[in-house]
This record gives sequence, C-alpha cells and structure tokens, in this order.
Amino acid sequence: MENRLICICGPTASGKTALSVALAQQLHTEIISADSMQLYREMDIGTAKPDMKERQGVPHHLFDVCEPGEAFSVARYVELADAAAQDILSRGMTPIVVGGTGLYMDALIECSVFSGDETDLTVREKYQRMAAEQGNQAVHDCLAKVDPAGAERLHPNNLKRVIRALEVYEQTGMTIDEFNRRNKRPEPKYDALKIGVCPSDREILYDRINRRVDLMLENGLLEETKRLVERGLLTGTAAQAIGYKELLGYLNGEQTLEECAELLKRRSRNYAKRQLTWLKRDDSIHWIYYNSGEELPFVLQETTKYLQNHGVQ
Repeated sequence: MENRLICICGPTASGKTALSVALAQQLHTEIISADSMQLYREMDIGTAKPDMKERQGVPHHLFDVCEPGEAFSVARYVELADAAAQDILSRGMTPIVVGGTGLYMDALIECSVFSGDETDLTVREKYQRMAAEQGNQAVHDCLAKVDPAGAERLHPNNLKRVIRALEVYEQTGMTIDEFNRRNKRPEPKYDALKIGVCPSDREILYDRINRRVDLMLENGLLEETKRLVERGLLTGTAAQAIGYKELLGYLNGEQTLEECAELLKRRSRNYAKRQLTWLKRDDSIHWIYYNSGEELPFVLQETTKYLQNHGVQ
C-alpha cells in the first residue's frame, strides 16, 4: 500500500532493535529511528544506539544528525524522517520505523507538526528560570492568563507541558487546543502497522534494563560521559538523556559508581513505565508479549504472521 509504514515500538530494553534488524533483513528494507536521543552524534553507548555489528548491514536513517547541545524540534524530526520514508518508498520498500519516543513516531505518521514550530529556547528558558525562582505556580498563572482552558487541564507541576503551551502561544498566538486543531491532518499521511514488543512479565523487563545498564558501563559509558562533559557538549536536550546525568555524581566525586549505576537503573525502569503509559493509550498497536528465553525467534515469527495478515510479504 502506498505510504505504508511498519512501526516497531515498546519500552526501553524490550528488544526493538533486534526485531527491527531481523525484520528489515527479511523484508529487504531500511530502518528509520524514532528515538529523540539517538539523533545526537557522539552519544552512542548511553542512548543504546546500535553499533555497525548490531545493524548487520541494514541501512539506518536519523542517527547522528545533530550535535549534542544543538536544539532539535519535533518539526525538524518529521521533516527529515518524512524525507527518508518517501525515499525508501520510492525504491519499492516499506520503511520500518523503530524507537521508544512515541511523540516522534506519532508525529511522523500524522505529519501534523506545524512547519514553523521550531523550538524557541529563549521562551523556554524564560519560563524554566521563572519556575526555578518563583515556583511552578507562577508559570501556570502565566498560562491561565492567555489560555484558561489549557491551564485548567494542566497541573502546575506538569511543568513541561505548561511551558509547551506557553511556547505555542508566544510563537503562534494560538492556544494549545487551537494549535492542535489547525495542525491536525484530516487523515494521517501514513498507513502505519504498529507492533509493540514487551516481556509478558514486568520483572523480566526490569531485569533486561538492569543488565543493559551493566553492559553499558562495561562498554565505556563512563568514559563517553566524561568526554562529553569535558568538551562541554552535555547541554540542552542532550543533557536530559537518561544514561549520562546519572553519572555526574561520580565524576564530581559526590557518589560512588555503584550508587550512580543503581540510580541509572531506577530511572531507566521508571522511564520504561512512562513509555508503556504513552503507548498503551494507542489501541491501534498490536502487542506481542514474550516470556524469558523466547525473545527474538518468537517475536519475529509473530510479527511476520501479523504483517502477512495485513498484506506485507
């Protein structure tokens, strides 16, 4: 089908990368990343970016497209990912979109982000500074003055979304509801077959996350973090990536490496919970749950069956 995408989603450490590579090899196609942190160069281990061996010769798009510390909006992601998808489709293949950033994946499918919606760090920093100095309620009060309906729905402590609504208003003059209505396509640009992968037991997922963190540290995560800090690159959005800021306590001599590792594991588990909450709201996702020891063979088999039933051979 024209403009069809295969979307592989799921929480961190659920096996998305291995499945997407195996599926791409099987279907002779290419992969588009939908991960907001794998966009950054020099941030490889901490973002779990698959290395060349893991990619197994499958072309990957939207890796390493900007510098750490560089502002990168959802609109810019959609622009680049849409171009990659159209290129792959023009060569007779069905793109596979894979990642844990549900916002990016949804935005690509809809192609609904206003093209002028570039991140204005001046606006964002103004309200972040206000929150730090005067409290979250002061920022929420600003939103209530210009967008009472939006403020009514958002708790003052949901600071990120409150600031986002203020950014939209200051950049476009529209409330967040009006902005979303105007920029929502009547129909999604892409017909997406969405497949979610996740262990059947939450404890299996948490064990996979813990083991991944241990492996990251063995593979040089501490050294990668130190390089980024020394070069002043761990700033802006990149600084929010789970996997780096948790190690700063050790580099600053404030915590042991073991304490930082446990912090990283805990935050990664909490992040996985948030990812699942986001994904579970989407009833168009076909979920494949696996038990410990089944992983790739079982998930690939079930994914193949699902795709074949929807006309993908």
